[in-house]
Amino acid sequence: MAISNTATRVIVSIFAIPLIVLASYFGSYYFFFFTLAIGLISYYEFSGIVKKNIANANLWFGLFAVCIIIANQFYHTVDFIPLLFIIILLLLMIELFRNKGSVVKNLGATFLGITYIGLFSSALIAIREFYPNTNDLYFRGGYVIISMLTTIWVCDSAAFFGGTALGKHKLFSRISPNKSWEGSLFGFVFAILTMLLAKLVVLDFLSWTNVIVLGIIIGIIGQLGDLVESSIKRDAGVKDSSSIIPGHGGIFDRFDSLLFSAPAVWLYLKYFS
Repeated sequence: MAISNTATRVIVSIFAIPLIVLASYFGSYYFFFFTLAIGLISYYEFSGIVKKNIANANLWFGLFAVCIIIANQFYHTVDFIPLLFIIILLLLMIELFRNKGSVVKNLGATFLGITYIGLFSSALIAIREFYPNTNDLYFRGGYVIISMLTTIWVCDSAAFFGGTALGKHKLFSRISPNKSWEGSLFGFVFAILTMLLAKLVVLDFLSWTNVIVLGIIIGIIGQLGDLVESSIKRDAGVKDSSSIIPGHGGIFDRFDSLLFSAPAVWLYLKYFS
């Protein structure tokens, strides 16, 4: 008997969510390898998407660059600006020896994938390692990541069910015709409510103002991240970034909102919290 798509999604979630929560909670190399997997697989999927009819992104150099950016954030080996300069220089030199369509399109697609996925993935490491690795302070970064993940999942679910029940006005019909302003508003409200609940459960070290702002950031920017990835896929004429996760699509599909909101959350924590 074939298992339905919904049942497959639930089964995969039952096994995957505890592992993700544990990696986020314990941090260190557990979260580093989790983030590295997100970054590398997402870039692999991204390069496959744009190859459909847009450009030939440099797969191997892109994977190498994403790995270096994430590892550098974890180990703090080189300042970011010199590292980015080296990556751009190497990318330009390597493209001279490739003969695969438009040089400008190839460079643009490769650099977009490296910065979008690599840089945004490294922001996850920055959030997880934001608090000192002393006593119980280190686990605070894990609580923030877990709260972000939970908020994104709740936001997505609220947007889906709210949009299904009450959606009448299309959000961006050109990009994602099934999304509505009503659903987006539901997701935004529930994102804030989820962060308020997280304050009561695990984020007691943050102020009420901070958790509300984080809820707003995730409720807006997280949904924008989903739309940005959808626009890339629609431009290439594909539905999912891959089928690597049964019932869920690709890694890029599942973590697009997390990747997009991570830099904004880190910037807020660093400069305003």
